[in-house]
Amino acid sequence: QLVESGGKLVQTGGSLRLSCAATGRWFYNYGMAWFRQAPGKNREFVAAISWSGGTMNGTTAYADSVKGRFTISRDDAKNTANLQMDDLKPDDTATYYCAAEAMGNALHMGQSSPHYWGQGTQVTVSS
Repeated sequence: QLVESGGKLVQTGGSLRLSCAATGRWFYNYGMAWFRQAPGKNREFVAAISWSGGTMNGTTAYADSVKGRFTISRDDAKNTANLQMDDLKPDDTATYYCAAEAMGNALHMGQSSPHYWGQGTQVTVSS
Protein backbone atom coordinates (compact mmCIF):
# COMPACT_ATOMS: atom_id res chain seq x y z
CA GLN A 1 0.00 0.00 0.00
CA LEU A 2 1.24 3.48 -0.89
CA VAL A 3 0.07 6.59 0.96
CA GLU A 4 1.00 10.07 -0.21
CA SER A 5 1.13 13.16 1.97
CA GLY A 6 2.35 16.74 1.84
CA GLY A 7 0.15 18.27 -0.80
CA LYS A 8 -1.37 21.69 -0.13
CA LEU A 9 -1.91 25.20 -1.48
CA VAL A 10 1.28 27.13 -2.10
CA GLN A 11 2.19 30.35 -3.88
CA THR A 12 4.18 30.57 -7.10
CA GLY A 13 7.87 30.21 -6.36
CA GLY A 14 7.24 28.27 -3.18
CA SER A 15 8.36 24.78 -2.19
CA LEU A 16 6.68 21.58 -1.09
CA ARG A 17 7.90 18.16 -0.07
CA LEU A 18 5.68 15.21 -0.90
CA SER A 19 6.15 11.90 0.85
CA CYS A 20 5.05 8.40 -0.09
CA ALA A 21 4.90 5.85 2.69
CA ALA A 22 4.92 2.19 1.69
CA THR A 23 3.74 -0.71 3.77
CA GLY A 24 5.13 -4.19 3.45
CA ARG A 25 8.57 -5.64 3.20
CA TRP A 26 11.32 -5.43 0.61
CA PHE A 27 10.75 -1.75 -0.18
CA TYR A 28 14.28 -1.59 -1.58
CA ASN A 29 13.19 -3.99 -4.32
CA TYR A 30 10.84 -1.44 -5.81
CA GLY A 31 11.48 1.39 -8.20
CA MET A 32 9.48 4.43 -7.09
CA ALA A 33 7.93 7.12 -9.22
CA TRP A 34 5.73 10.18 -9.08
CA PHE A 35 3.09 11.00 -11.65
CA ARG A 36 0.59 13.83 -11.74
CA GLN A 37 -2.75 14.58 -13.31
CA ALA A 38 -4.27 18.00 -13.73
CA PRO A 39 -8.01 18.50 -14.32
CA GLY A 40 -8.91 17.74 -17.92
CA LYS A 41 -5.44 16.44 -18.74
CA ASN A 42 -3.83 13.04 -19.03
CA ARG A 43 -1.67 11.65 -16.31
CA GLU A 44 1.98 12.49 -16.84
CA PHE A 45 5.27 11.23 -15.51
CA VAL A 46 7.12 13.51 -13.10
CA ALA A 47 10.10 11.66 -11.62
CA ALA A 48 11.41 8.19 -10.78
CA ILE A 49 14.17 6.53 -8.81
CA SER A 50 15.40 2.99 -9.43
CA TRP A 51 15.20 0.09 -7.00
CA SER A 52 18.11 -0.22 -4.62
CA GLY A 53 19.26 -3.73 -5.36
CA GLY A 54 20.49 -3.52 -8.92
CA THR A 55 23.23 -1.88 -10.96
CA MET A 56 20.93 1.11 -11.56
CA ASN A 57 20.78 1.77 -7.80
CA GLY A 58 20.20 5.48 -7.20
CA THR A 59 19.46 6.32 -10.82
CA THR A 60 16.86 9.04 -11.22
CA ALA A 61 14.82 10.37 -14.11
CA TYR A 62 12.75 13.52 -14.51
CA ALA A 63 10.26 15.01 -16.89
CA ASP A 64 11.73 17.96 -18.76
CA SER A 65 9.12 20.26 -17.22
CA VAL A 66 10.42 19.66 -13.69
CA LYS A 67 14.11 19.06 -14.28
CA GLY A 68 16.20 21.33 -12.07
CA ARG A 69 13.24 22.14 -9.82
CA PHE A 70 12.14 18.77 -8.43
CA THR A 71 14.24 16.13 -6.67
CA ILE A 72 13.18 12.56 -5.99
CA SER A 73 14.77 10.56 -3.19
CA ARG A 74 14.17 7.41 -1.21
CA ASP A 75 14.81 6.23 2.33
CA ASP A 76 14.75 2.45 2.37
CA ALA A 77 15.09 2.33 6.16
CA LYS A 78 11.83 4.26 6.50
CA ASN A 79 10.05 2.77 3.47
CA THR A 80 9.47 6.21 2.02
CA ALA A 81 9.97 8.02 -1.25
CA ASN A 82 10.00 11.79 -1.36
CA LEU A 83 9.57 14.48 -3.95
CA GLN A 84 11.09 17.86 -3.13
CA MET A 85 9.45 20.50 -5.30
CA ASP A 86 11.03 23.96 -5.55
CA ASP A 87 10.21 27.03 -7.59
CA LEU A 88 6.66 25.85 -8.06
CA LYS A 89 4.59 27.21 -10.91
CA PRO A 90 0.82 27.29 -11.50
CA ASP A 91 1.31 24.61 -14.19
CA ASP A 92 2.46 22.25 -11.43
CA THR A 93 -1.07 22.24 -10.01
CA ALA A 94 -2.30 18.65 -10.08
CA THR A 95 -3.02 15.56 -8.06
CA TYR A 96 0.30 13.83 -7.47
CA TYR A 97 0.44 10.05 -7.34
CA CYS A 98 3.14 7.79 -5.98
CA ALA A 99 3.75 4.55 -7.86
CA ALA A 100 5.92 1.48 -7.40
CA GLU A 101 7.19 -1.28 -9.65
CA ALA A 102 9.18 -4.33 -8.61
CA MET A 103 12.79 -3.87 -9.73
CA GLY A 104 11.73 -0.72 -11.50
CA ASN A 105 14.34 1.15 -13.54
CA ALA A 106 13.97 4.91 -13.33
CA LEU A 107 14.82 5.28 -17.01
CA HIS A 108 11.85 3.11 -18.00
CA MET A 109 9.20 3.87 -15.41
CA GLY A 110 8.07 6.99 -17.21
CA GLN A 111 7.11 4.93 -20.27
CA SER A 112 5.10 2.28 -18.46
CA SER A 113 2.34 2.06 -15.92
CA PRO A 114 3.72 0.85 -12.58
CA HIS A 115 1.86 -1.91 -10.84
CA TYR A 116 1.15 -0.20 -7.53
CA TRP A 117 -0.42 3.22 -6.99
CA GLY A 118 -1.34 5.50 -4.15
CA GLN A 119 -4.54 7.51 -3.83
CA GLY A 120 -2.94 10.86 -4.61
CA THR A 121 -2.31 14.17 -2.87
CA GLN A 122 -3.46 17.53 -4.19
CA VAL A 123 -0.94 20.26 -4.97
CA THR A 124 -2.29 23.69 -5.87
CA VAL A 125 0.01 26.53 -6.88
CA SER A 126 -1.57 29.96 -6.83
CA SER A 127 -0.40 32.71 -9.15
